[in-house]
Amino acid sequence: MKKIFILFISLTISILTFGQTNVNEKYIQAQKLLKADDIKGAYSLLKELKPQVATKDSLYNYVVWYYVATASEIESEYRKKEDYSNSLKYGLEALQTIQENKQYFDEKFSEKEPWMNKNIIVSYFGLGQIENAKKYKEKLYQGYKDKTLPKGIDGYFNYDFFKLKDKNIWGYEWYPELPDDRFSGSFTKVVYYVYSTNEDGTDKDQLFRFHVLMYHQDNKDTKFDYLLERQIETDEATVSGSYYQYSYKKDIDYIKLKEDIKEILTKEIEPSSRRIISKRK
Repeated sequence: MKKIFILFISLTISILTFGQTNVNEKYIQAQKLLKADDIKGAYSLLKELKPQVATKDSLYNYVVWYYVATASEIESEYRKKEDYSNSLKYGLEALQTIQENKQYFDEKFSEKEPWMNKNIIVSYFGLGQIENAKKYKEKLYQGYKDKTLPKGIDGYFNYDFFKLKDKNIWGYEWYPELPDDRFSGSFTKVVYYVYSTNEDGTDKDQLFRFHVLMYHQDNKDTKFDYLLERQIETDEATVSGSYYQYSYKKDIDYIKLKEDIKEILTKEIEPSSRRIISKRK
């Protein structure tokens, strides 16, 4: 984010001759706030400034770009703190601004939209509003179908995040759907990654991950479609084991899945099975 703000400052010299004096003064003040790392202060000024600048003014694009950038930064900070009401507020605001201004920018600006959709999914999911989250999931799935998603979100997306004691837990979902042939190979729909944390609460080391893994059986007789499996990576092997008491249908109950993950971590429940796949050297 700091690189963006440095760019923001350096671009000012070339555009100060445009617009009214009070507009330029507010823009310069926003720079100073950004330089002082006062993101919320800069955001407030840029939000106030945006409707005061004509869309044809060369300053407009800069104001919009950094208005979205500051709103996104604030959204991210709230989301990392699991303050999902506020992260949702800023996420929806940033998304609306992106959608209303795509016509004035190149595709790099438009690529912000699916990423913000992802962030909004995390916020709605954190609030337990699964139906609202589904609406934004559908947008990502449509982008996947149309092959319009930018790199980094074109194969899977983060939909959940929560902290549990000294661990960060991230939920990711893959776009491909459950195969009809349950013996076609290995298939994972969802993965929860579990990390230890640094003193500042950021991710440190990946401890293990939970896969929502396709269960290999004849789907005519199936009572469930997925089993939960834990995988641990070492230098020598992948150590995995299934939890046969935690199963899911094709239409995954995401609330149950999240509570299952919490239960396993809280009670330190071990898998019902264990297998080791050695890594080739």
